[in-house]
Amino acid sequence: MSVGEQAQVTRTSRLLLAMAAVAVAFAAADTYVVVLALPDMMTGVGVPIDQLQRAAPIVSGFLLGYVAMLPLIGRIADLRGRVPVLVMALVLFALGSLVTTLAYDMPSIVAGRFLQGVGGGGLVPATLALVADLYPAERRGVPLGIVSAVQEIGSVLGPLFGAAVLAFADWRAIFAINLAVGLVLAAAIRALAPPSPSLVEAPAQRASRGRVDLVGPLLLLATMAGGAVVFLRPASLMRDLTWGRLFIPFAGDGRWLTPLGAATVMALVLLVAWCWFAARPAFDLRGWVRVLVEADLVGAVLLAAALGGVILAFVTADPKIEVFSPRGRWYLLGAAVATAAFLWHVRRAANPLVPRGALRRTPAWGALLVSFFVGAALIAALIDIPLFARTTVYPDDQLPAALVLVRFLLALPVGAVVGGYLIRTVSPAIVTAGGMLMAAAGFVLMTRWGLTTIEEPIANVALITGGLGFGLALAPVNAALLAHTDDDVHGVASAFVVVARMVGMLVGISALTTIGLRRYYAEQGEVPPVQEVCDGKSRCEEFSDLLRVAGIAQEHAVFWGAAGCAVAAAVIALVVFRGVRPDRVSTREALTGH
Repeated sequence: MSVGEQAQVTRTSRLLLAMAAVAVAFAAADTYVVVLALPDMMTGVGVPIDQLQRAAPIVSGFLLGYVAMLPLIGRIADLRGRVPVLVMALVLFALGSLVTTLAYDMPSIVAGRFLQGVGGGGLVPATLALVADLYPAERRGVPLGIVSAVQEIGSVLGPLFGAAVLAFADWRAIFAINLAVGLVLAAAIRALAPPSPSLVEAPAQRASRGRVDLVGPLLLLATMAGGAVVFLRPASLMRDLTWGRLFIPFAGDGRWLTPLGAATVMALVLLVAWCWFAARPAFDLRGWVRVLVEADLVGAVLLAAALGGVILAFVTADPKIEVFSPRGRWYLLGAAVATAAFLWHVRRAANPLVPRGALRRTPAWGALLVSFFVGAALIAALIDIPLFARTTVYPDDQLPAALVLVRFLLALPVGAVVGGYLIRTVSPAIVTAGGMLMAAAGFVLMTRWGLTTIEEPIANVALITGGLGFGLALAPVNAALLAHTDDDVHGVASAFVVVARMVGMLVGISALTTIGLRRYYAEQGEVPPVQEVCDGKSRCEEFSDLLRVAGIAQEHAVFWGAAGCAVAAAVIALVVFRGVRPDRVSTREALTGH
């Protein structure tokens, strides 16, 4: 290959990585985009605003899809290739966005959010494994830091993106933009994919390259057009004497029990049949089913049930009372049964989801444990720093409170890039422990914040220290894990690191919030009743200040708990990574994990 061709490949690789990183950041932002839009989304699907508890599936549905399907998609990325999985994940994300945009009731909006979660979660392991395939070993430290950081940045970009769109349009526009961006990114990544057969496509796909399937796309267009009309039910068509008959149900009042609904379902059935039986369909359904079976679909379902039980147990909890609700205990019991079944299946299956011995080395399983505590500490920063700002200086304005977190998130990617450089010469144990101790120090400084500290320059010390610390820890955790796992399991290994961090976030926010609220109620018990204090304007302001002091005590308790989680991550990293040397951590391995 000539120098010019090598330069072109390098430019293409960088652009491909940039597109993949944008996709990961955009999908991560979608996790939080409903923060401001949730009330309008409830109204849009017929849920009264005073029944907020009924909207929980809108959030938990996305989390279930995001976390529960990650290991399966990571394993498919190992078997099928990086780019096909990356493109398919974006297509699923776009499809979920379309369903959410057109949703008319709770089941339809939850289904859309679930598909968005599956697609968004699938982007992470595929992107991380793709980076390792694109970059030589000596130049992967910086990309590792970048890819590790963009997912965390989405936590603040999501609410800001939602707020910007809601300023000019309704909530459906948010997901319409997601649809467009997802399709554009899928097309761009597929077009930019380098001509490497092992990277891009399976042999069956290469054999049919260049042959155009027209029937499949036409059936897909008919299905999507019919589905859109069923979802939207345009008033002009429904009032028409001729077209309106298509919306009259055969029985009951279901939208799909109508001539138009039945025709749409029939088009979908024909589409599936064509993709299954046609010799060269546009979408190789049989090929993907074979990959699912090879990737251990049974094991993936059992693991998804286990992870889903954990997620639901904490999502349905009332932190004012307990870490998880009485119903959550049943979810945890189901998760325990599913976990036992999964472990039994892994021991007996010929080709299990997690190949036997894949995580047997101490740094491999230790990285999952470290990632769990990193997630438990990180969620406190993402949630409670804006809450502290709302409690103190921005009680009536959510946007400035959210912008306080930007100082933290600006430091995080800087730390991630620095961590990527450091693991070339410094042990991952030292870099990880140092970063998490910095994060703990940032939380300890936050426990000294008062009523007006957020407005003072001194607040930046805690925010920047914490952000840099978390950033430093991202790359070495991935590096230590993947230096001690085989190349053919890097996709599923990277998925498990993300799962561990997400579960840590769920458990952490529930446990830390419970601790904080108990401190709040203890402080509130010492505040005199309002009628004894509020007998004039100045006295009412004094009472309000007393309540804010109780709120500050609550956040301080959360920050102390998060500092403890960060210290735990540092100590565990020193123990489990103690034998990992810098010369054993190739950047290829580092880039294939998160």
